[in-house]
Amino acid sequence: MSWEEVSTVQLRTEFVLLAQQEGANVRQLCRRFNISPSTAYKWLSRFEKSGAEGLNNQSRRPKTLPKRCADEVEKQILTVSQEYAAWGARKLKRVLEDKGLVMPSVSTVHAVLQRHSRVDPKAAEIKPFIRFEHEAPNDLWQMDFKGHVGMRHGRCHPLTILDDHSRFSLCIAACANQQRQTVEEQLVGVFRRYGLPQRMTMDNGSPWGDQTGVYTALEVWLMRQGIRVSHSRPYHPQTQGKIERFHRSLKAEVLQSQCFIDLVGAQKAFDIWRETYNQKRPHQALGMGVPASRYSSSPLEYQETRPVLEYAEGDLVRKVQGNGEMYWRSSQFLIGKAFIGELIAIKETTEDGIYDVYWSRHRIARIDLIQQTVVSGKRI
Repeated sequence: MSWEEVSTVQLRTEFVLLAQQEGANVRQLCRRFNISPSTAYKWLSRFEKSGAEGLNNQSRRPKTLPKRCADEVEKQILTVSQEYAAWGARKLKRVLEDKGLVMPSVSTVHAVLQRHSRVDPKAAEIKPFIRFEHEAPNDLWQMDFKGHVGMRHGRCHPLTILDDHSRFSLCIAACANQQRQTVEEQLVGVFRRYGLPQRMTMDNGSPWGDQTGVYTALEVWLMRQGIRVSHSRPYHPQTQGKIERFHRSLKAEVLQSQCFIDLVGAQKAFDIWRETYNQKRPHQALGMGVPASRYSSSPLEYQETRPVLEYAEGDLVRKVQGNGEMYWRSSQFLIGKAFIGELIAIKETTEDGIYDVYWSRHRIARIDLIQQTVVSGKRI
């Protein structure tokens, strides 16, 4: 099957999985996937009748598999293990059972792998992070770069975005750099496809973080869409444990086994693996379910035009000047270069001489008029 056909099937499958989630807005999904409602319902009807196979252009795969003898079961285990070399016994057992095979216990599958030297002896040494997840999809997205990967032509910087609740991979983008504009371009595509999250968390590195506590341009860009932004604690990668674990899987199952020629080749490999991760790869933290079974797209739409900032009639509004400063009561207060040209509102608090500074509905600073100091909203 050609790459174009694989991509088409991936899109159809992802659309159907999102459309079947409880409360899904099919018309909204049609706009995001750029398809007509008639086409959408045709895919849904095919999926209902024939499952995932109904989404292929041609289907020759049997719906059920006959019962096999013990030797045949072992052969099946080894075949699937060769396809998913980094997977352990639990995942392989679940995948084979989903195909209709009657499988032995996890320990027996593990023994088969051991006999044929398919088990990494170092795998048992890896201890998982303490598990915690948000209650619903899109409550929190985690975002990070997976370092850089050498290619025959240049370097690839994989940008990854993961939904905290479902572990659904929203993006694995083969980027040429780690600059803010590159990240924003990738995020626009993700937002148009899946909608907006309530909150996003990242580490403190460039381009999304600043360890001095000053807001970055990328943070302001996200906040303009109404997304709350948070950061992991410095030198505490376990704060973003899910995406760190995701990166381990990406490295073991893709990066270590392939040498990319260029960004196009890397992106093709990432797209294929992302489909496997979301729709086929059992996840132990999800009760051996797959991330796609727990994810549904967000009802919050990406705002294509720049949202207009509105303040209450009694708010004292000022404009941030060319070096990130704001003038008020004959004094200068540094707000941050990310807000240059923006209108901000100064609001009185219950403390004498203390005022809060808001950009839109986000509190971005606090001014002490007596001490003539300003504290970033990140540190309040």
